[in-house]
Amino acid sequence: MTHLRKIQKDKPDALEVQLAKALCELEANSPDIRPELAPLKFLSAREVEVSASRKAIVVMVPFIQLQYYRKIQSKLVRELEKKFSGRHVVIIAQRTILNKNCRRSKKITGPRPRSRTLTHVHEAILNDLVFPTNIVGKRTRVKLDGKKQLRVFLDPKDQVNVETKLETFSEVYRKLTNKDVVFEFLQ
Repeated sequence: MTHLRKIQKDKPDALEVQLAKALCELEANSPDIRPELAPLKFLSAREVEVSASRKAIVVMVPFIQLQYYRKIQSKLVRELEKKFSGRHVVIIAQRTILNKNCRRSKKITGPRPRSRTLTHVHEAILNDLVFPTNIVGKRTRVKLDGKKQLRVFLDPKDQVNVETKLETFSEVYRKLTNKDVVFEFLQ
């Protein structure tokens, strides 16, 4: 039952319990990431089907803890992908989108913060998705039928590490935001 302390949810599903157990095992067996991993929790996890043979696990973490996850993200993702063989693991922060005409309480007045707009949250999700890699460019292509497609150019120095995950990135982003995106490396 100690593994359930990693989940910030009342009724976790089977995947979330599996992920919590894996995180507790990593905390116990990996002395190099133990101090950073011990206080971290996650909000939810869900499985996204990338293709017929491949699935991805999207782990939603509290925004406040994102900076701590980023310190150990490359090691953590590598170890979790070993535990969940055949699945890519993606860590994304939970963010809030406020409506254009959101009603503020009497205590909190003023305009809507830029970090709570739809555009900013979608860009932040994109940055979280490809984290170890940097985004070096974006292009929006409008097709003849009116559909928009975002082309994201990634840093070519990380091409060896990230090239196998490009399809996963685009499918996870489409599931979370309902926007089509194509990831490429800048030549």
